[in-house]
Amino acid sequence: MLELKKMTKMLGDKLVLRNITLSLEKGEILAVIGPNGAGKSTFFKCTVGLLEPTSGEIYLDGSLVKKNSPQVKQRIGFLGHESFLYNNLSPLENLKFYGKLYKVKDLDRKANELLKEVGLYLFRDMPIRSFSRGMMQRLAIARVLLPDPDILMLDEPHTGLDQEAVTLLNNIIKNKRYSGTSILIISHDFEQVHALADRVAVLRKGKIVSTRRLGEEVSLAEMKTWYEAEVKSS
Repeated sequence: MLELKKMTKMLGDKLVLRNITLSLEKGEILAVIGPNGAGKSTFFKCTVGLLEPTSGEIYLDGSLVKKNSPQVKQRIGFLGHESFLYNNLSPLENLKFYGKLYKVKDLDRKANELLKEVGLYLFRDMPIRSFSRGMMQRLAIARVLLPDPDILMLDEPHTGLDQEAVTLLNNIIKNKRYSGTSILIISHDFEQVHALADRVAVLRKGKIVSTRRLGEEVSLAEMKTWYEAEVKSS
């Protein structure tokens, strides 16, 4: 469904991403993990269309994706470090604002259902300026889900969430996968990666150095041991 071919990215005179070739299949959860400074944030921004690769291509269902193209905005929902929410608006007003941008049908019903799903329905009319980090993250998740994207790109989505919210988010991710949504997660949280991912890719010094399919037979300890070996040997 989503395919990266020999993607590189220069920032100034620094080569941050090096010939990345990677694919994300329909209904798959792929996690990209790596040490600090590996290029994960740049990888994320290039993949969702916020940055244009210096060379290489990104294909969505066989069609070339360009920076900020309508195709990306309509079909890929991404959650980065910024919430893109308006503090003077309520949760419901924020969702209605984005719903109109994305031309979401039956917007009132869908916005209210999403607020129930993320546990914010009781706060739907309250300005979000006083919300906690976890509440903001819940609302940002609802914003991403609003247009029913075919692909979800999540950059450290569990950051700032309490255990209840982590469980809620994981259930949402799993349900979306079961309905055919493709999901790419960038994370340093090995426990959540192990709980969610079908496949893991290791990014080190701007290169994908290894990928591995996970299954029930692969324990968390085994995944960590594999990761550490790949980071050291590459």
